[in-house]
Amino acid sequence: MWMVSPPADEGCHQLAWLWDHGKGIFQYTKKLFLSKQVGRAQALESVRKNAANALSMANLIMGLSSILCSLNRHYQHSCWLLLGGFLLDLADGAVARQLNACSALGAKMDDFADFTSFGLATALLLQTQGVLDGLLAIAYVLAVFARLCFFSSEIPFTYRGLPCPYASSLLVSIFLLTGGNVMLLRVAAIVMILFMVDRGFYPHDKVLESQLWKKVIYAGGILAVLLLPTTVTSIYYLAWSASYIFSPFAIWSCKA
Repeated sequence: MWMVSPPADEGCHQLAWLWDHGKGIFQYTKKLFLSKQVGRAQALESVRKNAANALSMANLIMGLSSILCSLNRHYQHSCWLLLGGFLLDLADGAVARQLNACSALGAKMDDFADFTSFGLATALLLQTQGVLDGLLAIAYVLAVFARLCFFSSEIPFTYRGLPCPYASSLLVSIFLLTGGNVMLLRVAAIVMILFMVDRGFYPHDKVLESQLWKKVIYAGGILAVLLLPTTVTSIYYLAWSASYIFSPFAIWSCKA
């Protein structure tokens, strides 16, 4: 009985078929792995570019929430939100510079967040009840607006005029310490307006990019908001903001 053997080239075709499919699977796996690496790199780059913007957006949300709280007469909650915005504002600039992610859009977003939190939301703490009170609140908001938009400094590491976050922090501290004493708040607001519209120079504090003791103060501010009683927290932020407002170069001058 004759046996018919398969053609010799049939085995070669099968081997070639397996090789081609194996090569295709390898190429697909390689492309998938590389695409994942590219996607991860793009995601990390997006995080780097938008980290500071996210902090500015968080500050803006804090300010809007503070406005809603004040409109509903929940001034204590409004104060805590403004302190959180103060900490976020000190952080976003440092993050942008450290990650080399400064941009015109980020600067505009930061200014708008500052105007919302430290202008509009802070002015509502004055609890306006009449025409004169309303005019004071408007003057405070306009002082913040002028400070943010028109007081540029050509000298490195300096501001022209008092940075509005420190004025807000001082008013919040007074509000919490005095239980919202309207007379003291209005006197303090007038003083802060004068400091903000004055074109005197203030050092760029760079709290998170400077000496260790400044970073410790910032960390203490976080712990105070999260853990310490209201009175202690208020005194802490009052001393912090007042030291910068009234003795800027003696204490906070930054050469880094």
